[in-house]
Amino acid sequence: MTVFALLKLVHVAIAIWFVAGLLGRWYALSAASRASELKLTRAFADLSGRFENTMVIPGSAAVLVSGIVTALVCGLPLLGPIQGGSSWLLAALVIFAALMALVPTVFLPRGKLFGAALDEATARDEVTPGLRAAFADRAVVRSHWAELIGVGAILALMVLKPF
Repeated sequence: MTVFALLKLVHVAIAIWFVAGLLGRWYALSAASRASELKLTRAFADLSGRFENTMVIPGSAAVLVSGIVTALVCGLPLLGPIQGGSSWLLAALVIFAALMALVPTVFLPRGKLFGAALDEATARDEVTPGLRAAFADRAVVRSHWAELIGVGAILALMVLKPF
């Protein structure tokens, strides 16, 4: 097995781990938003946090680093046509950067609001309208969709290398 093949294998394995975390978090948050009992809502929200902290956050960093290392070791130009190569890798990096921009602009500030709503619901021992509203926050919902679509686009670029 060549170094290139081994690096690609590691990169793909990390990508699977990362995507599994995204999907697990999505499912857990969806279940939490539909639960009628606070105990279930908290349990599913905690589960989504575990996916976030053990798979999504470290997976996003690891997939980026392993992808860049693989590209550099194999001589693929990260800047695509700027360096005389194809554009798919640059497009994937741009999409990834756009998705990472969602963290400080949407996920962190809205996550604090969600945490406050969850704390209030816990203090009242019921699923409150504020918590329901936090689950339905359009900016967060749209950003999670953008995240899934963006990761899907990156996967398509990696496999198809269309340009």
